[in-house]
Amino acid sequence: MRGKSLEVELSCADAVDWLAGLPTESADLVLTDPAYESLEKHRALGTTTRLKRSKASSNDWFSTFPNARFAELLAQTYRVLRPNRHFYMFCDSETMFVVKPLAEAAGFKFWKPLIWDKVSIGMGYHYRSRHEYILFFEKGKRRLRDLAVADVLAFPRVHRGYPTEKPVGLAEVLIEQSTIQGEGVIDPFMGSGTFGVASLKSKRHFRGNDIAPEAVRRAVKRIESAQSTHRVRIQTPLVLQREPGLHTEVST
Repeated sequence: MRGKSLEVELSCADAVDWLAGLPTESADLVLTDPAYESLEKHRALGTTTRLKRSKASSNDWFSTFPNARFAELLAQTYRVLRPNRHFYMFCDSETMFVVKPLAEAAGFKFWKPLIWDKVSIGMGYHYRSRHEYILFFEKGKRRLRDLAVADVLAFPRVHRGYPTEKPVGLAEVLIEQSTIQGEGVIDPFMGSGTFGVASLKSKRHFRGNDIAPEAVRRAVKRIESAQSTHRVRIQTPLVLQREPGLHTEVST
């Protein structure tokens, strides 16, 4: 993923299958936000109103990732990371207790949960939500670039964006803390491509994947809009076809 120009490769596949197809020790940072299983519980209680109900799921936007598959996901995540690298996963207070022991069993060292302070109060059933967890793992040993950064990161939530969309500025902090310019970031659950946009802004290469074609279409458009100050080569899967306004290379 190193080179004179920044490279972006986007895929549309199952997250575990996509990771399994990547070369061993080929990524410098994994930064991701799975659609965790407990979203269904929150929606059933009426606490996630932005997600519309469908027959197959609590929402029409994406499929939730089952807890039973985290072991294989984390094993593949550990494999694709280079030695002495970091891994961040966004999750809620239920999913963190599932992920932590499985990630440690895969070989990761768990440092701590970082707190994303969303600044304004959100939805909730017992005590309304204002924060989200970011689990911070390490493979080997790598020093953070700025030891003065606190473990509570305050960034306003994204309003009227893609469901569960994260602020670009928040992602930039994590990327710049754990990588240097020219290294590569991957995200197996990229949604509308926030972490890809943040990677470009930080002058890092990016490989992203999402199982939902609509999410990948949105990611392509967002990343193309963000690349005006960078020389970027974008590859997208054939499943998306070529759409008006998407000036991308189509990969097989």
